[in-house]
Amino acid sequence: MVVKLLMGNEAIAHGAVEAGVKVAAAYPGTPSSEILETLATMAREHGFYTEWSVNEKAALETAIGASFAGARSLAAMKQVGLNVAADPLMSLAYIGIKGGLVLVVADDPGPHSSQTEQDTRKFAQFAKLPVLDPVNPAEAREMAKYAFELSEQLLLPVILRPTTRTCHACQDIDLPAGIGKNPPPAGFEKDPNWVIFPSLSARKHIWLNKQQETAGSILGLSPFNRLEIDPGARVGIVACGLSYNYVREALQLTGLQATILKIGTPYPLPNDPVLELFKHVDRILVIEEQEPVVEDQLISLAWQQGLTAPISGKHDRLVAREGEFDVDKVKAIIEKFYGLQGQLGQVTPLPELPLRPPVLCAGCPHRASFYIFKNAARGTEAVFTGDIGCYTLGAIPPLNALDTCLCMGAGVTIAAGLHRVEPGRKQVAFLGDSTFFHSGVTGLINAVYNRADITVVILDNRTTAMTGHQPHPGIGNTGADGHGTTVDITGLARACGVDFVREVDPYDLTAGVKAACEAMNYNGPAVVIMKRECTALVKKDRPYTISKDDCIDCGACVEDLGCPAIGRQDGLPAINTNCTGCGVCAQICPVQAIRRKL
Repeated sequence: MVVKLLMGNEAIAHGAVEAGVKVAAAYPGTPSSEILETLATMAREHGFYTEWSVNEKAALETAIGASFAGARSLAAMKQVGLNVAADPLMSLAYIGIKGGLVLVVADDPGPHSSQTEQDTRKFAQFAKLPVLDPVNPAEAREMAKYAFELSEQLLLPVILRPTTRTCHACQDIDLPAGIGKNPPPAGFEKDPNWVIFPSLSARKHIWLNKQQETAGSILGLSPFNRLEIDPGARVGIVACGLSYNYVREALQLTGLQATILKIGTPYPLPNDPVLELFKHVDRILVIEEQEPVVEDQLISLAWQQGLTAPISGKHDRLVAREGEFDVDKVKAIIEKFYGLQGQLGQVTPLPELPLRPPVLCAGCPHRASFYIFKNAARGTEAVFTGDIGCYTLGAIPPLNALDTCLCMGAGVTIAAGLHRVEPGRKQVAFLGDSTFFHSGVTGLINAVYNRADITVVILDNRTTAMTGHQPHPGIGNTGADGHGTTVDITGLARACGVDFVREVDPYDLTAGVKAACEAMNYNGPAVVIMKRECTALVKKDRPYTISKDDCIDCGACVEDLGCPAIGRQDGLPAINTNCTGCGVCAQICPVQAIRRKL
């Protein structure tokens, strides 16, 4: 055995490799991105295939194809990505799989970096698929291996649902010194059951419902569920996933006693350990982040079995349905449940951390792009629709350059919808290069087909920056072997039927404003590609400085750009060491007081 310190996402990847994964696909999204990044580094040594797919639907369907051929496959995404992959997933539950298929969906309670804090356990329940909820990186690795076995046993995809804290926590893990080779997949065999006609769905729905009972029986024996009986306590706490850690620590801090049922397989609920819990306690508290997935099943089982022990949790509002838990929050819940609120002594609260709003990096080309279009739209009532990515920060003062943001790819279609209500008002849709490939192309085609008079701005910074600089089809690097075909955004926009397509360097403000004005005055869909590599991927250029003798303190460089490299020193604008040398500020200075350092 070899002991290695692994992040939770890395541990999941190692578990998949140990289980014999043959195909893995993903679309990057925090907190899930490191899963495929780790698999990509291991792919060549262990002989399996990985890919960054254009979106989550494509990733899951790639994994499904591999599974149909008998290979163990994995798709990874974050919780909102599952919305994109929902269409194939719901149908796959009816059809079933051949080779084990694990869908890793990383949830983000809080949320830390997501539009929503939706609970994938609810989605699993909706799709009637088993879901596993790891408590730490070591268990996440074990669950990844177990999930493939369970998938093949049930002939269903299995969802592994780590949350942000598990994904990004690190733990020493015992790894095997070597990994044996698995037999090659059996290959695809033609069968009418792979074709989802309505008649097949009607039959398979009966099978799918029966599989819920089978899954519940199997999970009742799972080592990931554990009943820890305290003979001196008549109180039971059901702790789900990461909450188990908080419960254990909170009980230790308070000195309170409880019989704990750790649940690692929240759906279908394992009945046997739950029924055993009822034998030892008089009342039960359920602690789980987000939705009452386990609590609802617990209440239903108690009603069916005629069990009368009161069940507390989210339905009596003792446990919150929103936000992320921590030890202090769980401690307060337990004290209230025991009727000891305020009696065990108060811990001095830590001071509030200062608010640090996110900001685009110094030299970020997106800042220049927003500045360009704000100037081009000056004097108009143009609406700027946005999208998901670093550039969402364009909505923050002083840029104030985004008016809407919903989900990936929606900026283009929302702009088109606004145009139908206010045809005399110009709509400008901003989206990134990776987002364009993910789901923006569809909106652009729709705009062309329906002749929407909108301007689409593709912020091409040559990477998927927000999630850690993963590749996309526009740069010709797959992330695994480094070789791929480059899909040209300019050519693709023209192929979609757009007649007005311009490519501009956002650092060139004069050319940028000219292209922006032409696009916004064009009658019909127009595309402007603002192409400049992410500043985090290039070396800093020679920095700029502000001449105190020439500066008239007009404030344009400070107030209009909001660049973290520009602030005030002794009351006057000054450039600090964060400067990357992009030169955008020098171009907007009316008296040329900003110059490169000698």
